[in-house]
Amino acid sequence: MASVALSEAEKVYIVHGVQEDLRVDGRGCEDYRCVEVETDVVSNTSGSARVKLGHTDILVGVKAEMGTPKLEKPNEGYLEFFVDCSANATPEFEGRGGDDLGTEIANTLYRIFNNKSSVDLKSLCISPREHCWILYVDVLLLECGGNLFDAISIAVKAALFNTRIPKVRVLEDEEGSKDIELSDDPYDCIRLSVENVPCIVTLCKIGYRHVVDATLQEEACSLASLLVSVTSKGVVTCMRKVGKGSLDPESIFEMMEGSSARLAAPLGHFPAAPYQLVTD
Repeated sequence: MASVALSEAEKVYIVHGVQEDLRVDGRGCEDYRCVEVETDVVSNTSGSARVKLGHTDILVGVKAEMGTPKLEKPNEGYLEFFVDCSANATPEFEGRGGDDLGTEIANTLYRIFNNKSSVDLKSLCISPREHCWILYVDVLLLECGGNLFDAISIAVKAALFNTRIPKVRVLEDEEGSKDIELSDDPYDCIRLSVENVPCIVTLCKIGYRHVVDATLQEEACSLASLLVSVTSKGVVTCMRKVGKGSLDPESIFEMMEGSSARLAAPLGHFPAAPYQLVTD
């Protein structure tokens, strides 16, 4: 994770401000920064999106390719995630410096999509046990300015919303052999429903309080954070603690209760914050 060096005096200043519900940039503890979402930004993909959240800049591309269904799920397609931490985002990612973070983010995405309600995977099946659509979701970290997981989850949801999958016809001849015919019409396509795709809310514990949408400086003052993935209907699909510190059960309940409004419906559609949506 990208980090920033702070003096003890700077940390004390940030922590004391959070206790008074006043952050360095003027926000309250449960306020997001302005989020900019732009879709259809990469031409050679099935869908793409770019999200800017403060100084965090994320680019996501989705490519739909034909493959074979998994043996345990013969009637479904599936998603594959890959995260690339660009060295331009922070010098810490040079060489293989970002590999661990990329793996951690990819594993988190697998966890929040590991349920039947997030994406209708059966709609990605072309021919049971033979052909299906595989969605390769590539995440590129262009700039790290704090709150990576939230920004990435918004970008993935926006890219899936933008994804167009060609309609397919399966033709069978008299001998029983099958042929697959893809539509040439770019408007004759399948669009995914992302209504139940969850977004992540990261709650950073700072002192005796917690904040959402933490900056790099605030993350440096936090020893533990709680990642919560939630749908537009307010259904929590996954929870995970990150950081070296610990969270007692009382702290977790307090963080969840204090952010109940933040975890409600608006975030599932796109960020529960002032945002600018830029479409094609």
